[in-house]
Amino acid sequence: MLHLPFFIAHSIPGWKKVHLRKVIVINFMPMNHWLVKSEPTTYAWEQLLKDKKTSWDGVRNYAARLHLMDMKKGDLVLYYHSNQDRSIVGVAEVTKTHYQDPTTDDDRWVAVDIKPVQSFNKPVTLSEVKAEPKLQQIALVRIGRLSVMPLKKTEFDCLLKMGQTKL
Repeated sequence: MLHLPFFIAHSIPGWKKVHLRKVIVINFMPMNHWLVKSEPTTYAWEQLLKDKKTSWDGVRNYAARLHLMDMKKGDLVLYYHSNQDRSIVGVAEVTKTHYQDPTTDDDRWVAVDIKPVQSFNKPVTLSEVKAEPKLQQIALVRIGRLSVMPLKKTEFDCLLKMGQTKL
């Protein structure tokens, strides 16, 4: 949250003189970037394109669960095909923050909703990711079994560039 005193806030469009003694609170939360993994035989990127949205559920790893809980509406998510293809194939967007995972009665597990944004023009393989010096610290390289992981904006942008994709 960003708190602005009157002398800054009065220049914001829509400011009313009646608010002279109030402090305006602007919700300014930076966008986060993520990578999620799915086996193409379980739920492929192409299926997400057809469905136009999906619930990202069934995650049963504690670290991945914490990452799901940190996702916010509007965050961008790279979609990685694991096992067969081993490549990043698209960009999705979080459309609904975490809620009770509908695939279990255990309230410790959560899901988020995502929708496709754009397919990569060129899939980025795991080998290419591992060969890129700027990406040596991402969880995809360091913790291969993690299914939901955060990315720094610089890492996200690097992967977009490798995939010859512009948003």
